[in-house]
Amino acid sequence: MAARRRRRRRGYARRNAGRIVLCTFIEVIVICALVIMVGWNKGMKEWFAQFQQPILKEVDISGINSPNAILMQARGGKILGEINGEERIYPASMTKIMTVIVAIENLDDLEAKITLTDEMFAGLYEQDATQAGFQPGEDVRVIDLLYGAMLPSGAECCIALADTISGSEADFAELMNKKAAKLGMDNTHFCDSTGLHNPDHYSTVKDIAVLMKYCIKNDTFREIVESPRHSTGVTNIHPDGITYYSTMFKNLSDPTVTGGKILGGKTGYTSEAGHCLTSFAEIEGREYIFVSAGAVGDNTNTIPHIQDAVNIYNRVGAAIEEKMNNGSEG
Repeated sequence: MAARRRRRRRGYARRNAGRIVLCTFIEVIVICALVIMVGWNKGMKEWFAQFQQPILKEVDISGINSPNAILMQARGGKILGEINGEERIYPASMTKIMTVIVAIENLDDLEAKITLTDEMFAGLYEQDATQAGFQPGEDVRVIDLLYGAMLPSGAECCIALADTISGSEADFAELMNKKAAKLGMDNTHFCDSTGLHNPDHYSTVKDIAVLMKYCIKNDTFREIVESPRHSTGVTNIHPDGITYYSTMFKNLSDPTVTGGKILGGKTGYTSEAGHCLTSFAEIEGREYIFVSAGAVGDNTNTIPHIQDAVNIYNRVGAAIEEKMNNGSEG
């Protein structure tokens, strides 16, 4: 009898174990199905939807303020329109796009602090360089320097990053040039991290578009460039931190364009370079990059480069809507 009861208990145990395994398996299947459904609704559905949108072959970008401009699809890099796209320009502070991506890729700890020295500020005041607001002797997190270089276009942030990574701005410029060569920016040469005028510091709007296409694939870069504002952490000189604002977004009252919105960008200006802008926008599920340079402003129009970007993105949206209404592609 005792032996029979033990066998019966073992049988119950095996059956119970089997039921537990089966229930667990069913739960896993249900969870996987839910994950797939959520993924479809949030990601795959959008991914497939973009292929259902009309494909633009070209967009007329004439009649704008900028003498140099290019419109590129972010996915694949197809050029939809250009004006003197491979003509040499001075990139001014669009240079800082390269500075920031090189810094991100060469600094592992973005929470580490860098002490800004007097040498890092040498010449900046004399050249009337834009600064984020830090001071000599200030201990600043790397992430705050990255935001400081991109949003308010702080030259001291760029030099602090360059000196920390390479020991000098000249050596850092070599890293920038190596990166440019790797990306196929064949008509670009950097002399410094800030974009302050130098006749040997040049690029093209096409090369800058190629650079931006690469950079927005980096999550850290993208988070920075898409931010309208940023508040730094506490420092030994600024106990409340510093809040600074994107030079593009503060001059862009409404980022909405036809069929989408402008997501981020970097402005630039010197008297030699004119008004410059690299931006990207999402329109009807696709992302586009627009780069312009050399625009001339006056008292009645201080943001000709930003007006150009809004104008061109509206043209993209309108062209897509027209094709959708006509039910045609091409």
